[in-house]
Amino acid sequence: MSARAAAALMTIGDVLALLKGDFPDITISKIRFLESEGLIEPQRSPSGYRKFSDADVDRLRYILTCQRDHYLPLRVIRQRLQALDRGEPVPPPGARPASQNGNGTRRPRTLVAADTTAEEPAPVRLTRRQLLDGAGIDAELLASLEEYGLVRRTGGNNGHYEGEALTVARTAAALGEFGFEVRHLRALKAAADRQVGMIDQVVAPQLRRRSPGAHEEAARTAREIAALAVRLHAALVSAGLRESLDP
Repeated sequence: MSARAAAALMTIGDVLALLKGDFPDITISKIRFLESEGLIEPQRSPSGYRKFSDADVDRLRYILTCQRDHYLPLRVIRQRLQALDRGEPVPPPGARPASQNGNGTRRPRTLVAADTTAEEPAPVRLTRRQLLDGAGIDAELLASLEEYGLVRRTGGNNGHYEGEALTVARTAAALGEFGFEVRHLRALKAAADRQVGMIDQVVAPQLRRRSPGAHEEAARTAREIAALAVRLHAALVSAGLRESLDP
Protein backbone atom coordinates (compact mmCIF):
# COMPACT_ATOMS: atom_id res chain seq x y z
CA MET A 1 0.00 0.00 0.00
CA SER A 2 1.34 3.41 -0.94
CA ALA A 3 1.91 6.10 1.68
CA ARG A 4 -0.79 8.21 0.01
CA ALA A 5 -3.34 5.37 0.22
CA ALA A 6 -2.44 4.66 3.84
CA ALA A 7 -2.90 8.30 4.75
CA ALA A 8 -6.42 8.23 3.29
CA LEU A 9 -7.56 5.51 5.68
CA MET A 10 -9.57 6.50 8.75
CA THR A 11 -9.77 5.29 12.31
CA ILE A 12 -13.03 4.05 13.79
CA GLY A 13 -13.28 7.38 15.64
CA ASP A 14 -12.99 9.27 12.37
CA VAL A 15 -15.77 7.13 10.88
CA LEU A 16 -17.96 7.71 13.92
CA ALA A 17 -17.53 11.48 13.56
CA LEU A 18 -18.43 11.32 9.86
CA LEU A 19 -21.60 9.31 10.41
CA LYS A 20 -22.84 10.89 13.64
CA GLY A 21 -24.56 13.81 11.92
CA ASP A 22 -26.78 11.58 9.76
CA PHE A 23 -27.04 8.72 12.24
CA PRO A 24 -27.04 10.15 15.79
CA ASP A 25 -27.49 6.69 17.35
CA ILE A 26 -24.36 5.22 15.78
CA THR A 27 -21.71 4.05 18.25
CA ILE A 28 -18.33 2.38 18.07
CA SER A 29 -19.97 -0.73 19.49
CA LYS A 30 -22.48 -0.73 16.62
CA ILE A 31 -19.69 -0.47 14.03
CA ARG A 32 -17.83 -3.32 15.71
CA PHE A 33 -21.02 -5.38 15.76
CA LEU A 34 -21.56 -4.88 12.02
CA GLU A 35 -17.97 -5.98 11.47
CA SER A 36 -18.50 -9.09 13.62
CA GLU A 37 -21.53 -9.91 11.46
CA GLY A 38 -19.35 -9.75 8.35
CA LEU A 39 -21.11 -6.76 6.77
CA ILE A 40 -17.97 -4.62 6.73
CA GLU A 41 -14.32 -5.67 6.61
CA PRO A 42 -12.01 -2.76 7.47
CA GLN A 43 -8.31 -3.20 7.05
CA ARG A 44 -6.06 -3.67 10.07
CA SER A 45 -2.85 -1.86 10.84
CA PRO A 46 0.21 -3.93 11.89
CA SER A 47 -0.72 -3.13 15.50
CA GLY A 48 -4.30 -4.35 14.99
CA TYR A 49 -6.17 -1.05 14.72
CA ARG A 50 -9.09 -0.84 12.30
CA LYS A 51 -8.50 1.32 9.23
CA PHE A 52 -11.50 2.36 7.13
CA SER A 53 -11.56 3.50 3.52
CA ASP A 54 -14.09 5.79 1.86
CA ALA A 55 -15.70 2.65 0.42
CA ASP A 56 -16.09 1.24 3.93
CA VAL A 57 -17.85 4.43 5.04
CA ASP A 58 -20.19 4.31 2.03
CA ARG A 59 -20.98 0.68 2.86
CA LEU A 60 -21.78 1.66 6.45
CA ARG A 61 -24.07 4.44 5.26
CA TYR A 62 -25.93 1.95 3.08
CA ILE A 63 -26.34 -0.50 5.97
CA LEU A 64 -27.50 2.14 8.44
CA THR A 65 -29.95 3.64 5.95
CA CYS A 66 -31.45 0.21 5.26
CA GLN A 67 -31.90 -0.34 8.98
CA ARG A 68 -33.16 3.08 10.05
CA ASP A 69 -35.38 4.08 7.14
CA HIS A 70 -36.56 0.77 5.77
CA TYR A 71 -36.37 -1.70 8.69
CA LEU A 72 -34.46 -4.25 6.63
CA PRO A 73 -33.09 -7.10 8.78
CA LEU A 74 -29.38 -7.85 8.62
CA ARG A 75 -29.88 -11.04 6.63
CA VAL A 76 -31.54 -9.08 3.82
CA ILE A 77 -28.91 -6.34 3.96
CA ARG A 78 -26.20 -9.01 3.83
CA GLN A 79 -27.79 -10.54 0.73
CA ARG A 80 -27.91 -7.15 -0.97
CA LEU A 81 -24.29 -6.41 -0.10
CA GLN A 82 -23.20 -9.80 -1.40
CA ALA A 83 -25.06 -9.12 -4.63
CA LEU A 84 -23.36 -5.72 -4.92
CA ASP A 85 -19.97 -7.33 -4.33
CA ARG A 86 -20.72 -9.72 -7.21
CA GLY A 87 -21.62 -6.80 -9.44
CA GLU A 88 -25.29 -7.72 -9.63
CA PRO A 89 -28.04 -5.07 -9.81
CA VAL A 90 -29.65 -4.35 -6.45
CA PRO A 91 -32.72 -2.19 -5.82
CA PRO A 92 -32.09 0.98 -3.81
CA PRO A 93 -32.90 0.80 -0.08
CA GLY A 94 -36.15 2.67 -0.56
CA ALA A 95 -37.48 0.45 -3.32
CA ARG A 96 -40.65 -1.46 -2.60
CA PRO A 97 -39.62 -5.10 -2.97
CA ALA A 98 -41.87 -8.07 -3.46
CA SER A 99 -42.91 -9.96 -0.38
CA GLN A 100 -40.25 -12.59 -1.14
CA ASN A 101 -37.05 -12.66 -3.11
CA GLY A 102 -35.79 -15.46 -5.29
CA ASN A 103 -34.44 -17.38 -2.30
CA GLY A 104 -37.76 -17.25 -0.45
CA THR A 105 -36.52 -14.72 2.11
CA ARG A 106 -39.29 -12.43 3.28
CA ARG A 107 -38.86 -8.69 2.78
CA PRO A 108 -40.97 -6.03 4.46
CA ARG A 109 -43.63 -4.35 2.38
CA THR A 110 -44.22 -0.64 2.85
CA LEU A 111 -47.69 -0.08 4.26
CA VAL A 112 -48.11 3.67 4.00
CA ALA A 113 -51.44 3.69 5.77
CA ALA A 114 -49.94 2.18 8.91
CA ASP A 115 -48.21 5.34 10.10
CA THR A 116 -48.63 5.16 13.85
CA THR A 117 -46.42 8.19 14.50
CA ALA A 118 -48.90 10.79 13.28
CA GLU A 119 -50.57 13.03 15.86
CA GLU A 120 -53.95 11.52 15.04
CA PRO A 121 -53.20 8.32 13.12
CA ALA A 122 -55.96 7.01 10.91
CA PRO A 123 -57.35 3.67 12.08
CA VAL A 124 -55.55 0.83 10.35
CA ARG A 125 -56.60 -2.80 10.38
CA LEU A 126 -54.25 -5.50 9.17
CA THR A 127 -54.86 -9.12 8.41
CA ARG A 128 -52.36 -11.68 9.63
CA ARG A 129 -50.85 -11.94 6.15
CA GLN A 130 -50.58 -8.16 5.82
CA LEU A 131 -48.78 -7.94 9.15
CA LEU A 132 -46.36 -10.74 8.27
CA ASP A 133 -45.60 -9.22 4.86
CA GLY A 134 -45.51 -5.63 6.06
CA ALA A 135 -43.11 -6.36 8.92
CA GLY A 136 -41.04 -8.91 7.00
CA ILE A 137 -41.28 -11.45 9.83
CA ASP A 138 -42.15 -15.13 9.94
CA ALA A 139 -45.05 -16.83 11.68
CA GLU A 140 -42.81 -18.02 14.52
CA LEU A 141 -41.83 -14.49 15.52
CA LEU A 142 -45.43 -13.32 15.30
CA ALA A 143 -46.50 -16.19 17.53
CA SER A 144 -43.90 -15.15 20.10
CA LEU A 145 -45.04 -11.54 19.98
CA GLU A 146 -48.59 -12.68 20.63
CA GLU A 147 -47.54 -15.08 23.38
CA TYR A 148 -45.77 -12.32 25.32
CA GLY A 149 -48.55 -9.81 24.71
CA LEU A 150 -46.63 -7.37 22.52
CA VAL A 151 -49.22 -7.61 19.73
CA ARG A 152 -52.83 -8.68 19.96
CA ARG A 153 -55.38 -9.72 17.41
CA THR A 154 -58.95 -8.58 18.05
CA GLY A 155 -61.89 -10.74 17.08
CA GLY A 156 -60.31 -14.16 17.51
CA ASN A 157 -58.49 -16.18 14.85
CA ASN A 158 -60.35 -14.41 12.04
CA GLY A 159 -59.83 -10.96 13.55
CA HIS A 160 -57.41 -8.17 12.69
CA TYR A 161 -54.39 -6.32 14.07
CA GLU A 162 -54.25 -2.59 14.72
CA GLY A 163 -51.66 -0.46 12.93
CA GLU A 164 -49.39 -0.27 15.99
CA ALA A 165 -48.75 -4.00 15.64
CA LEU A 166 -46.79 -3.29 12.46
CA THR A 167 -44.42 -0.92 14.27
CA VAL A 168 -44.03 -3.37 17.15
CA ALA A 169 -43.29 -6.29 14.83
CA ARG A 170 -40.78 -4.36 12.71
CA THR A 171 -38.98 -3.03 15.77
CA ALA A 172 -38.88 -6.42 17.45
CA ALA A 173 -37.37 -7.90 14.28
CA ALA A 174 -34.73 -5.15 14.16
CA LEU A 175 -33.86 -5.71 17.83
CA GLY A 176 -33.59 -9.41 17.08
CA GLU A 177 -30.64 -8.65 14.84
CA PHE A 178 -28.82 -7.46 17.98
CA GLY A 179 -29.59 -10.68 19.83
CA PHE A 180 -32.76 -9.62 21.63
CA GLU A 181 -35.43 -12.28 21.93
CA VAL A 182 -39.10 -11.47 22.37
CA ARG A 183 -38.95 -12.52 26.01
CA HIS A 184 -36.38 -9.80 26.60
CA LEU A 185 -38.92 -7.20 25.48
CA ARG A 186 -41.38 -7.98 28.26
CA ALA A 187 -39.81 -5.28 30.43
CA LEU A 188 -40.56 -2.69 27.73
CA LYS A 189 -44.15 -3.93 27.49
CA ALA A 190 -44.53 -3.70 31.28
CA ALA A 191 -43.15 -0.14 31.26
CA ALA A 192 -45.58 0.83 28.50
CA ASP A 193 -48.49 -0.67 30.45
CA ARG A 194 -47.52 1.39 33.49
CA GLN A 195 -47.46 4.54 31.38
CA VAL A 196 -50.90 3.73 29.99
CA GLY A 197 -52.20 3.27 33.51
CA MET A 198 -50.77 6.62 34.56
CA ILE A 199 -52.37 8.37 31.59
CA ASP A 200 -55.70 6.63 32.21
CA GLN A 201 -55.79 8.10 35.72
CA VAL A 202 -55.26 11.61 34.37
CA VAL A 203 -57.92 11.48 31.64
CA ALA A 204 -60.51 9.45 33.59
CA PRO A 205 -62.30 12.60 34.90
CA GLN A 206 -62.58 13.95 31.36
CA LEU A 207 -64.06 10.67 30.12
CA ARG A 208 -66.76 10.82 32.83
CA ARG A 209 -68.03 14.17 31.59
CA ARG A 210 -71.23 14.15 29.59
CA SER A 211 -70.45 17.33 27.68
CA PRO A 212 -70.05 17.20 23.89
CA GLY A 213 -66.48 16.66 22.80
CA ALA A 214 -65.34 15.32 26.18
CA HIS A 215 -64.07 12.08 24.68
CA GLU A 216 -62.12 13.88 21.93
CA GLU A 217 -60.59 16.21 24.54
CA ALA A 218 -59.55 13.24 26.65
CA ALA A 219 -57.98 11.59 23.60
CA ARG A 220 -55.97 14.72 22.78
CA THR A 221 -54.79 14.99 26.38
CA ALA A 222 -53.77 11.32 26.40
CA ARG A 223 -51.76 11.73 23.18
CA GLU A 224 -49.97 14.81 24.52
CA ILE A 225 -49.02 13.05 27.74
CA ALA A 226 -47.91 9.98 25.82
CA ALA A 227 -45.65 12.07 23.57
CA LEU A 228 -44.08 13.73 26.60
CA ALA A 229 -43.58 10.37 28.29
CA VAL A 230 -41.85 8.96 25.21
CA ARG A 231 -39.61 12.03 25.01
CA LEU A 232 -38.70 11.70 28.69
CA HIS A 233 -37.99 7.99 28.30
CA ALA A 234 -35.66 8.62 25.34
CA ALA A 235 -33.78 11.32 27.24
CA LEU A 236 -33.35 9.10 30.31
CA VAL A 237 -32.08 6.20 28.22
CA SER A 238 -29.65 8.51 26.40
CA ALA A 239 -28.36 9.92 29.69
CA GLY A 240 -27.97 6.45 31.15
CA LEU A 241 -26.04 5.20 28.13
CA ARG A 242 -23.75 8.20 28.23
CA GLU A 243 -22.90 7.49 31.86
CA SER A 244 -22.23 3.80 31.18
CA LEU A 245 -20.33 4.18 27.90
CA ASP A 246 -18.31 7.36 28.39
CA PRO A 247 -14.89 6.76 29.94
